[in-house]
Amino acid sequence: MRVSFIKMHGLGNDFVVLDGRSAVLPPITSALAAGLADRNTGIGCDQLIVLSPSTIADLKMRIFNADGGEVEACGNATRAVGLFIGKPTSIETLGGLLAVNEATDLGISVLMGQPRFGWDDIPLAYAMDTLAMPVGWEGLEGPVAVNVGNPHAVFFVPDCDAVALDRLGPMIEHDAIFPQRVNVNIATVTARDAIRLRVWERGVGETRACGTGACATAVAAMRRGLTDRRVTLTLPGGVLGIEWAEDGGIVMTGPAAESFRGSFDPADYGAA
Repeated sequence: MRVSFIKMHGLGNDFVVLDGRSAVLPPITSALAAGLADRNTGIGCDQLIVLSPSTIADLKMRIFNADGGEVEACGNATRAVGLFIGKPTSIETLGGLLAVNEATDLGISVLMGQPRFGWDDIPLAYAMDTLAMPVGWEGLEGPVAVNVGNPHAVFFVPDCDAVALDRLGPMIEHDAIFPQRVNVNIATVTARDAIRLRVWERGVGETRACGTGACATAVAAMRRGLTDRRVTLTLPGGVLGIEWAEDGGIVMTGPAAESFRGSFDPADYGAA
């Protein structure tokens, strides 16, 4: 049995997409996801994306990080799936329902739903102010906690490039204050409509872009009064536009691309 895949990316945040809406897929285990994601012995990706039929949307999307763990949401993958489908699409995820609009010259827009700010929505281990968490790690202090389908901690610093994210990222991700771990966002506001951003994704590491991280960071900056309600975020992989609409929903706009297609034998990764 060979399984077809599509390799895609959004600003360099890359995915292996398996389309199980009509094709038969092998059982998707953590071991299979991690094996496919391995950049030395697998296809290589930040996330494995699995599409299947849905009873409440046009399709269902499951997301597995490079370590094999299943997560709730991925903004860049949602845009990539929208490009793959080629038309406006509703998508069921563990983080809620998402809607992809038709592609324009500005890229693909995704309606990411409404952010949540309650300490138990993130979730955190105990009650605290999520607009300025009274915690810190070696100079990174007072983050904003936001759930945009998955949990994020956002730190605002004078220069995001000066932060040792490779060392602090895993330390914060695995801190006991975050029972489901957390994505770590290091941001520098450069104007009322502009932010530079680096993201450490739980279960992946530092990535070239993170769509939900961009959404969380933009909303955090807006809540603190640092920016207006429409901003451009510059990540290592490129630029995303984020708007926090008056109805409370987040709109993310940016590019996506297909890299190549191929097939693999699940038995090579221990799958039956």
